[in-house]
Amino acid sequence: MGKLSYKDKINLYKDKKSGLSTSSVSKKYGIRTSGVSYLVKLIDIHGFDVLRTNKNKVYIKYEKQEAIDRVLINNEPVWTVALDIGLPSDSLLQAWIKKYKEMGYNIVERKRGRPTMNKKELKPKKNVYLKAELEYSKKLRAVVQARKNQQQKKK
Repeated sequence: MGKLSYKDKINLYKDKKSGLSTSSVSKKYGIRTSGVSYLVKLIDIHGFDVLRTNKNKVYIKYEKQEAIDRVLINNEPVWTVALDIGLPSDSLLQAWIKKYKEMGYNIVERKRGRPTMNKKELKPKKNVYLKAELEYSKKLRAVVQARKNQQQKKK
């Protein structure tokens, strides 16, 4: 559902409630019929507030674990659990379960944002660069001085 805007989702819901078939609404908005059914049911349960227009919601570890346990331990359908907790699509919960199994039945939070720079790593690199630059300038001065000395001896 990521490619539909907030207004598109509201219009899709209104079209479906006005009597259009799921397949015609699906073709009109360019999404799968299961996506149409899910979105309509989601709005029926949670109202239009569930259609977040601002930043994506970040789900904490506990919320993810609770949803995954409902599916894997209580054998509840993914679709039902996703609707119950108000996920934007059931594929999000399926992705959580897949990742959960891949990580050895542990929930690993994805690190967000840019990694911080370690100041200890930065200083030695800078010092090495400065030392190399200093050595280069010393050698360059020595070469220039040697040429001047040779030119003075020739005169």
